[in-house]
Amino acid sequence: MRPNQLSIFLTVPGLTLASSLLFKGGTIIAFDNQTESLQVIRNGSVLVTDDRIETVAGPGAPIHITNGTEVVDITGKILAPGQVNTHFHGWQTAFKTLGSNTSLVEYFSRYGEFAAAGLLSPEDVYVGQLAGILESVNGGVTTVLDHAHHTWSNATAEAGLQASVDSGVRVFWAYAFHNITTITPNFLVPEQLANFRDLASNASFRGSATEIGIAYDSFGPSPNVAEVNAIISLAEEFKVPVITTHSLQGPWGIDNSPEDLLNLGIINSTIPFVLSHASFLTASGAQLLRTFNHYVSITPESESHYGHTHPHSHLIQDQAAIGVDTHFTFSSDILTQTRLWLQATRRRLYGEVLERWQVPDNNPMSVNQAFLMATRHGGLALRRSDLGIIAPGAKADLVVWNARDSPSMLGWNDPVAAIVLHASVGDVEAVLVDGKWQKKGGRLVAEGYYTAFRERFLASAARIQNKLIQTSSEFPRVGDVWPASGLPIGDTLTVDTLRGNGTGYGGTFLVVDGAQ
Repeated sequence: MRPNQLSIFLTVPGLTLASSLLFKGGTIIAFDNQTESLQVIRNGSVLVTDDRIETVAGPGAPIHITNGTEVVDITGKILAPGQVNTHFHGWQTAFKTLGSNTSLVEYFSRYGEFAAAGLLSPEDVYVGQLAGILESVNGGVTTVLDHAHHTWSNATAEAGLQASVDSGVRVFWAYAFHNITTITPNFLVPEQLANFRDLASNASFRGSATEIGIAYDSFGPSPNVAEVNAIISLAEEFKVPVITTHSLQGPWGIDNSPEDLLNLGIINSTIPFVLSHASFLTASGAQLLRTFNHYVSITPESESHYGHTHPHSHLIQDQAAIGVDTHFTFSSDILTQTRLWLQATRRRLYGEVLERWQVPDNNPMSVNQAFLMATRHGGLALRRSDLGIIAPGAKADLVVWNARDSPSMLGWNDPVAAIVLHASVGDVEAVLVDGKWQKKGGRLVAEGYYTAFRERFLASAARIQNKLIQTSSEFPRVGDVWPASGLPIGDTLTVDTLRGNGTGYGGTFLVVDGAQ
């Protein structure tokens, strides 16, 4: 990868590696590898050396530290593992609030990878990707699996990768292979294979927290076998850490299912597959995931917002982690997604008892299970047992929750419940990735650089949003056929918030001097 004039964070002083850090006096949400369960340690300590957790200790346990060790008092606070986002599209930040009422049908025609091709310059991709990742780490996310489908040219691909590197966050940047024919010149998979090889062969990003993976959405139902084989061969050659795909079966017809991977003879790959959404996953598909140890990324808010739904995802939670998806339409933090998933699952399973005219006796899902899906399961989806946990030898990806001063967490006893059910992203006081401070004292460590970067991003977003607002887009409507599955497009009931004939759906805005 060539030196990139877009880069701004490569020499931020706050991102230098701390050789030794001791977190002392707080409540630690650790992980016991022997019992595979969470372990709460009160008045505990965690020693970080370089990029790893060296020691996790209870009260009074001796810890050897050097004279240069930075001691961080976290008395009354909670030290937790960083959250893992297993599905994200960082580059879309500039679209924020434009898709608040959009459907998936409209998304593909207006905001998706093919519709947006030609709309964003490399600079736009860079600042959008960086803004999205910084927004995530601000909320306690330390690892992101980014389905990077901004690969419309060599330049836009490089810009997104460079932004990921510059963020300092642990990003699995998954290069998307897709035939882009909506712009001139076209950018096709053969050219993308060469571009990937160029990026992956260049060592300039090595030593950062970013790794290059692969994203591909044409494994089924009717794959181009030669194209699939070329991509898989490249993945094996470069030993990529992950392959990810959108999987929406059922009426959506965008299968990329476990059965498709089996038919192609690639499901037994040593490379982990992460199937985003896995809507309408079959029972046989679930068994294939378990047999070959591949994971689903459940994105609760996205699947509700767009209508993917998740009818069987609660049955595959042993092979599932949590993701965000299109953060320009809703939350970018994993905390919100985890809470939504926990309560939606509870509601569904309570409902099954109530439908039988019985009264539920027990709560069907615990906060510990939700917490593990947001942290450790994300690491397992990437086959990284050193991510998403606090344990000796694990990566030093840590979050300090200010449970001492937060009004919403005041009075907590169970630290897991305090985070999952009561905290907000505003309670994230500090974040470490690879032993490096990314947020400290409630502020991003790149704050001094953030002001200048923010102006770059706002200029980019204003141009993109104005163009989109002024551009009408045609997309399939009721009575048309959904091309991926050949099924008819139907209409949903629109709920009413006003009496009479109106619905109040769109709301009204009074615009004064250009402000809403």
